[in-house]
Amino acid sequence: MKKHYQLPILIEKDEDGFYVVECPVFSGCYSQGKTIDEALKNIREVIDLCLEEKENKEALEDFHPQELSFYTLSYA
Repeated sequence: MKKHYQLPILIEKDEDGFYVVECPVFSGCYSQGKTIDEALKNIREVIDLCLEEKENKEALEDFHPQELSFYTLSYA
């Protein structure tokens, strides 16, 4: 049976209007899309590719967050 994981995904709209998505659990795991749905579909494909690497499989096995939060800090 395949394990179920909940991974954090960061989404940011860039200056060209594209949604840039990143999964910070894996180094270099990012993608983009014209819509949020497209960006999320694309990041799933990238995560699948990342999980072909042994070090990323190990990182996922060690990833057990109890709570995830995201804050935006205004900085001048």
